[in-house]
Amino acid sequence: MPKAASRKKTVKTKPQAAKPAAKAAPKKTKQVKGGAKPPEQAATQPAPSEEKKEIIEQFRVKEGDTGSPEVQVALLTKRIEKLVGHLKSNPSDNHSRRGLLGIVSKRRRLLNYLEKRDSKRYKEISQKLGLGK
Repeated sequence: MPKAASRKKTVKTKPQAAKPAAKAAPKKTKQVKGGAKPPEQAATQPAPSEEKKEIIEQFRVKEGDTGSPEVQVALLTKRIEKLVGHLKSNPSDNHSRRGLLGIVSKRRRLLNYLEKRDSKRYKEISQKLGLGK
C-alpha cells in the first residue's frame, strides 16, 4: 500500500490591529476673524523678475495689465524657450519634458481663445512672438 502524503494544516490568523498613537496636543495659534491665517503665516507674493517685468511692459494691453491673454502667452513662450534649451542639454529629463508639454498646451488654449475672441489681436501676438499654427 502506498504511503499517504501528509499535509500540514495552516491556520490563518488575523493581523494584529495597530494600536492608536498617542494624540498630540493641538498647537495653539492666535485666531483671526474670518478664519484667515495669522499675519506671520500669510503668504506674500514675490516681486516679478526684471525679465518678466520687461515682457509684461512689452505685451500689456493697458496700464497695470498682467493677466491679458497677450501677456500670458508671451510669458509662457519665454518659459517654453528656457525649457527647450534645458532639454537640449538634458535630453533624458522626462519630468521637465512633461512640464513643457503642459505649458505648450496652456499656451495653445490661450491662443485659441484669443483667436475666437479677436482675430486681429491673435495675429498681432503671433507675429510678435514668431508663432505659427
